Amino acid sequence: MELDDPRFHHSVLADFRDRLTEDGRADRLLDLALARLKEAGLVRERTTQRADSTHVLAAVRDLTRLELITEAVRAALQEVAGASPHLLDGLIGEDWGLRYGRPVRLGKNPTKPKTRILATGNDAVRLLEHLYRHGTDRTSGPRIQALRQIMVRNYHRDAAGHLRWRTAETEGGPGLPPSSRAVVSPYGNSARYAVRSGVEGTVNEFAHGHGMRRCRYRGQSKAHVQHVLTTIAINIERLSGLPPTEKAPPSRRPTAFQSYLDRCGISRPKSWRTLGT
Repeated sequence: MELDDPRFHHSVLADFRDRLTEDGRADRLLDLALARLKEAGLVRERTTQRADSTHVLAAVRDLTRLELITEAVRAALQEVAGASPHLLDGLIGEDWGLRYGRPVRLGKNPTKPKTRILATGNDAVRLLEHLYRHGTDRTSGPRIQALRQIMVRNYHRDAAGHLRWRTAETEGGPGLPPSSRAVVSPYGNSARYAVRSGVEGTVNEFAHGHGMRRCRYRGQSKAHVQHVLTTIAINIERLSGLPPTEKAPPSRRPTAFQSYLDRCGISRPKSWRTLGT
């Protein structure tokens, strides 16, 4: 193509799409492409194919730094309680059950953040030192190692040896590690990848089954009301499709650390996910 070539008109692509919609040409083109893929061995018959679903990095929301360290302590306690629960004897008290008895949900503005930061950091140090004193072979688990890394990246010792929360250098602190080396989950790579096919199915139901791509009225508040009412309608539609003898889903079983707290008679907060256990 020469430099002074006028090139194609901007409407050519729209015309091409219109021609594909005539006489089922799009379906014939798709069938031809599928046949070529089968011949190349890229697609097999009668197999499950992932279509219209998003491959995301993690099926969990991002944790704040305080939530991360709290969840890391809880994950380490779960690991120890599942492998050698006797190692927790003499360490766990009532306050531990209240802080780590269920998954942490603090939000962006928790109450008494400085108190929580110091309490959680001291708990992590006590746990790691306690495990070290009772056998080095028990401190090599992946969640224990993740807790060590998270502690190094979020705490430091001052000149007097006291545990302090890491802050940026612009705030007068020792600085934070680069984001490329940050640990975002105490559960390692197993919790990083998931396929959100269920979410995509729900979005498709909203968009194509209930016309949620367009709002009837203008304004954010009116659009919000439409979304809420549509969600209620979808839930009613799904409930009406269940058989009358459908039993309620079973409650979630207690975790290893929660079972340890129950055996020791240590109270722990109950959430709606663990009621009835």
